[in-house]
Amino acid sequence: MGQARCRHLESQDRLARQDAGRIDGAQAVECKSTGLNGPARSGVVMSKVVFAAGTSHTPLLTFGAALSQEYSQRDTRNERLNLSDGSFIAYGDLLARVQARHGVEATEAVFLAREKICQASLSRIATELQEAKPDVVLILTDDESELFSRANTPAVSIYYGDTIITRPFSSKMLDLDDPPPYFVEMAKHYAMDEPRSFPAMGSFGRELIEKLIERHIDVGAAGQVEEPLRSGFGHGIGFVIQRLFGGRDIPVIPVLFNTYYPPNAPVPARCLDIGRALRASIDESTQDLRVALIASGGLSHFIVEEELDRKILRALRDGDSESLRRIPVGALNSGSSEIRNWIAMAGGLAGLQLKWLEYQPIYRTPAGTGIGTAFGVWREAR
Repeated sequence: MGQARCRHLESQDRLARQDAGRIDGAQAVECKSTGLNGPARSGVVMSKVVFAAGTSHTPLLTFGAALSQEYSQRDTRNERLNLSDGSFIAYGDLLARVQARHGVEATEAVFLAREKICQASLSRIATELQEAKPDVVLILTDDESELFSRANTPAVSIYYGDTIITRPFSSKMLDLDDPPPYFVEMAKHYAMDEPRSFPAMGSFGRELIEKLIERHIDVGAAGQVEEPLRSGFGHGIGFVIQRLFGGRDIPVIPVLFNTYYPPNAPVPARCLDIGRALRASIDESTQDLRVALIASGGLSHFIVEEELDRKILRALRDGDSESLRRIPVGALNSGSSEIRNWIAMAGGLAGLQLKWLEYQPIYRTPAGTGIGTAFGVWREAR
């Protein structure tokens, strides 16, 4: 990676500044750098990747502070919170272990300050996506029993239908008997309040599937949504469309990873390799398309693991694909499993320049439950 020229971005809120937005002891950075995976492609090709981004899609960014405390009560009842060493712990035991030291950050004032930075980052991605003028957006995200069921969950699947239809959110999907107050806003921001249709690009999706098979990536293929009240696209897709597209009808190709469910969640090295094969398939496409890649999900949750998050972001910043390959599988359980989506996206960054990264750890409770939110953009080298 070439020399990076970075300028530090300062936060106005003192509490929000403390470790928030920092990747490696420094504030969120805006950088010029080369992408991962070696040299940029050469020769004449039809399609090209012109934009890439990563974004968290936490419900906390859909309903604001007024309902965040209600949402946080779920954590206190959780008997199986995932730690980055691969173990699990009950909330009460976690609270005792950390001696409630995160209470100073789990306040409404801090949440509002950090949420403001997150929303500004989302708006910045939306603006830069519009500037890139993609013909199609590939959203790399996870399926949490939304399109697929536990009867059959592929490790990775690409959609090649012409229309995306979302599945309405059910409170049963969150193991809740009755919809909580935050539920309506969350479902709407995920485009899961009712079945909603969005344009896809079936011919390009099919071409990518065929080229991945040629590259020995045995990808699953989904061609239609038959009963959207029972199965359809979910939060990882709907959040990106609702929050980042600005009402524009940009065709989407969902690239769905099984990040959550054993026994066939792909390991980090495989995610990176799939991303590289996907990028090679795009570069060889016979269609003249401007392509955007967006990783949707992550970073660490439902316990904030800042060390893990910063390790991921440093690797992305420095173009360190080997560090991404070596992320321990045990660190990627439960919500933290969505880090796989970022690793796969990293495999497609050849020739793109990192423009900026933002990191905000959002603590919901004194025990340290919450999410490490992250946002970033890569653009064509100029």
